[in-house]
Amino acid sequence: MSQINDKAVGAALLGIGTFVFTYYSIWTLIIPFVDQDHPARMLFPPQWYAIALPVFLLVVGVTGIFGFLSFVMLKSGKKAAKKST
Repeated sequence: MSQINDKAVGAALLGIGTFVFTYYSIWTLIIPFVDQDHPARMLFPPQWYAIALPVFLLVVGVTGIFGFLSFVMLKSGKKAAKKST
């Protein structure tokens, strides 16, 4: 039963990832060359967000990774100090 559930979750994640990749690729590679008054422009946010959103996610991700590493290093340092006394 678990394998069927895992396959469904994997298929859903693959579908979501494919949709996001396609949407972002069209947004950044094709929409800049479309006329400003074209109706397709209404489906996408302004181009500024195409850069700001990934930069924001990158900063949040790197901050989270380094925060986690700092927490683990501080915790292991306290454990080593407690062990040596």
